[in-house]
Amino acid sequence: MSFDLSVIPNKNIVLAVTGGIAAYKSAILVRRLKDVGFNVRVVMTQGAQAFITPLTFQALSGNPVHTELLNPEAEAGMGHIELARWADLLLVAPASCDTLAKFAAGLADDLLSTLYLATKSPVWVAPAMNQQMWAAKATQRNLNTLVQDGVHVIMPDAGSQACGDVGLGRMPEPEDLARQVTEYFHKAQRAIAEKFGMLAGKHVVVTAGPTREAMDPVRYISNHSTGKMGFALAAACYAAGAKVTLIAGPVSLDTPNGVRRMNVSSAVQMLDISMQMLDEGCDIFIATAAVADYRVAEVAEHKIKKAGDDLNISLIKNPDIVATIAQQQKRPFMVGFAAETRNVEEYAAGKLVAKKLDMIACNDVSRADIGFASDENAMIVFFAEQYQMQKRDLEKASKQEIAQQLVEAIHDALHYEIEPV
Repeated sequence: MSFDLSVIPNKNIVLAVTGGIAAYKSAILVRRLKDVGFNVRVVMTQGAQAFITPLTFQALSGNPVHTELLNPEAEAGMGHIELARWADLLLVAPASCDTLAKFAAGLADDLLSTLYLATKSPVWVAPAMNQQMWAAKATQRNLNTLVQDGVHVIMPDAGSQACGDVGLGRMPEPEDLARQVTEYFHKAQRAIAEKFGMLAGKHVVVTAGPTREAMDPVRYISNHSTGKMGFALAAACYAAGAKVTLIAGPVSLDTPNGVRRMNVSSAVQMLDISMQMLDEGCDIFIATAAVADYRVAEVAEHKIKKAGDDLNISLIKNPDIVATIAQQQKRPFMVGFAAETRNVEEYAAGKLVAKKLDMIACNDVSRADIGFASDENAMIVFFAEQYQMQKRDLEKASKQEIAQQLVEAIHDALHYEIEPV
């Protein structure tokens, strides 16, 4: 079982919109929730329809808008029951003072109030009202009742209001609400992954991207690696329940959700951080980084000036990071990568043995469709002889999909019963 935390797949949000000028923000909120990957259905009270039309929400959500308690077109005419079963979260934004009072009193005289009583999903309310109405004792009493009933109250913002008053009562911005909802589902999925995920309880260290070996203060030796495969693997390992440390060379990629990132430049720096990770109890070491094989013997203190047609620079061999880690007494499960341009399988199988790895994934970077800068990849996975596992061909797919398949391969190898010698 694995979980992709970069998006929220197949989660259903019922967004209830009640009467108030903040209803215009709810239209933007639908778009933001859809952008993340939520399925959204909208419920509108009569008051909400005085401020914004159902057609707007239908166009933004891609679903019919629900306004009536008894709808002949709904399942058995019981729209609130259908929605109550469908929802993974009921979000009321804006939540009017009247709606809060109905919820607190247990009234059920319209679609939204009956939906509130009928759903088993979590309920969130984002109150929006005049600052004096918000401060009223009755409103605060209703809010306390809702909190005791398990409703999550999103506190309003302070600022100028449509009526001209200044104070608490503004509905938070749609981007903030979408972020809070997304984080809620991320945490829920993470809790499941930490308990049941393929790599639950493991500390995974992933190296990714190129290294840069300085020639002088302005020049360096590097390669075309973008780090996309390593970052996708870091995200997949985290989604599978692992604690993940990502040692990244110089790349322009956002850090995957939940992953600790440590930036380095040179191969020597990457090795130093990798060795430190062993002291933190690294269980799995995945070396996707395209580490430069050589570095400049003596880095010039100042910029090298152009002089003549030839420039001779002495290079020395860089440390082999994955082989060095594999030789340690308390070695983790070692996963190597082989990016080749010819004889791919032959070279990969040789590296697997020579570097004493448990598993190696190889690909042909000479192919334009799966090269360094591509968003897709295709790989062949080999396992060390003691695992007695057949090689796996990972057909061309997105790097995220390839990463999830590699996590499955690591899981299978970790749970393989090795016969004692």
